[in-house]
Amino acid sequence: MKKRQLFGIIGLGNFGRAVAGELMRFGNQVIGVDIDAARVDGMAETLTQALIADGRDATALREAGMDRCDLILVAVADPMEASVLAVMNARLLGVPKVWAKAETKMHHRILSKLGADRVVHPVDEMGNHIAQMLHNPLVRDYVSLGNGYHVVNFIVPEGLEGRSLGDLNLADRFDLKCLGVMRGSNFVGRDGDSCQLEADDRLLLLGTRDNLQGFGATL
Repeated sequence: MKKRQLFGIIGLGNFGRAVAGELMRFGNQVIGVDIDAARVDGMAETLTQALIADGRDATALREAGMDRCDLILVAVADPMEASVLAVMNARLLGVPKVWAKAETKMHHRILSKLGADRVVHPVDEMGNHIAQMLHNPLVRDYVSLGNGYHVVNFIVPEGLEGRSLGDLNLADRFDLKCLGVMRGSNFVGRDGDSCQLEADDRLLLLGTRDNLQGFGATL
């Protein structure tokens, strides 16, 4: 069984609350801190601990138990001073991993220089995510792997029902690799090219954005 991890969330605004709640739902332990008493009270019944503390105060973070965390997420980005000091303090506590939220490219560079292991842009990332799905309604979800490659979850339309993976000729026509087919909650793509598709199956495809878009345009 996977060991439960202890996460620290500095900042319990909309982003921090969403991440903290999901981490708890996955069975982890979460310490959440914020300077706003109302935000802390709102998460008191959800998190392992929810405390009033300032991320700019290293002593307060240590007293909250943040030094015991496997990873700290600095979920506050404004004002930038608070974000910067919180990342510095998380590093001073000796926490193995520090993630942080940024709002601008300059903010991103500063946090990276301070030693944040990963800097996230939730608004931009969610905007890109939604734009992909709006652009092609058959795209259920996608993950960027870096270096221009993505894994995209395509819903199989009625027009492809009854055809096999081999019929699609994905490798030769589109330079794409099929990682599998999901039917409901079941993985049914183990038969390779002979797998017969049904409407509403989900194709898990790996490839570049251009090639994936080229395939999507044919659906």
